[in-house]
Amino acid sequence: MVVLLITLIYLTTIGLGLPEPLLGSAWPVMHVQLGVDISFAGIVSMILAVGMIVSTLLSDRVTRRFGAGLTAAIGLLLVATAMFGYSNSSSFWMLCLCAIPHGFAAGTIDAALNNYVAKHFSSRVMSWLHASWGVGTVISPYIMGYSIAHGFGWETGYFSVSMILICIAVIMFAGMPLWKKRGGGVPAAAERGKALSLTQILRIKGVKMALIAFFAYCSAEATAMLWASSYLVINRGIAEDIAARYGSLVFWGLTGGRFLGGFVADKIGDRNMVRGSIAIMLTGIIMILLPVETNQLSLIGLVVFGFGCATVFPLLIHSTPHNFGVENSRAIIGVQMAGAYTGIALMPPTFGFLTRVTGIGIFPFYLLVFTLLLLVLFELLNRTVDKTADDQGIGIRE
Repeated sequence: MVVLLITLIYLTTIGLGLPEPLLGSAWPVMHVQLGVDISFAGIVSMILAVGMIVSTLLSDRVTRRFGAGLTAAIGLLLVATAMFGYSNSSSFWMLCLCAIPHGFAAGTIDAALNNYVAKHFSSRVMSWLHASWGVGTVISPYIMGYSIAHGFGWETGYFSVSMILICIAVIMFAGMPLWKKRGGGVPAAAERGKALSLTQILRIKGVKMALIAFFAYCSAEATAMLWASSYLVINRGIAEDIAARYGSLVFWGLTGGRFLGGFVADKIGDRNMVRGSIAIMLTGIIMILLPVETNQLSLIGLVVFGFGCATVFPLLIHSTPHNFGVENSRAIIGVQMAGAYTGIALMPPTFGFLTRVTGIGIFPFYLLVFTLLLLVLFELLNRTVDKTADDQGIGIRE
């Protein structure tokens, strides 16, 4: 039964990842058909990001009321509805309208599943949870590409994904008894407890460090995903097709790294895995930075950086109940993910603005700043957690 539940969770996470690349894949065609400038994609992505930030901050209250399983099932149905809405959008304002429920639902599902897995399962399961999300992001561009290439239009691409999500949601509802047996069902009124306020959460020792660490990590990851290809073309003079191919390998590195990391995470431990991953990220950045004539080192460095990113996010999430207590993890994970989404929303556009002044050559230095910030905050967080444990007379070091 546990295996079935984990499979169900992974299937849901694949579904959550499916919509992620669709806008970017279809936008070169969509913006022409909708009669808007190509830059308008940023407006839609910003609406999505704001919805995710707000929903993760509210996720503790929602999950306490409905439980992780029902929250994820209803949320996935809302995402499917949003995809159906996109497929029937004939104007830009309709896209923006559909982005509102999409962002709120996606953020709520993400927080609910991450907290549930962090509380009930091992580092391996958590690492593969995020690998499942990567599988979804790899599949959907092919769906959209097929729809456009064969004359069905971007609308059919969105419609196809909406139908897949509805099927997964139906399976989720059918599997609700599995959640109840593992503490993910609708909690009784007496078990719900009172949700912590944002002020109360931030007063917990170490939470602010964790919040900024998530912000720093996602700022680096999201910037690399968005700007890597442009850096390779403009700064290194690499052909566009080669740059695009290697830029996409960041996604493959993330997915593959999370899958492989699952085999060793339980043996090595969350802390050491994150330390090793940050070291790999720094190695990749150094490879990009080295002033050598060959471009091969920069290309490989980008893949190395993506591979290093793989286990940082899932294992930071997984360590939350350990760091702050199971009773606080649901609320704190929501806040951490809000910090992550803030980094995703703000820092890649900020990089784009800076390049107007400095040029795109600052790309590896930008990644370096956020990666070093992540490293410093991670170690400070560990010291704070250990000191709190010592003060309370409990040993929770890894």
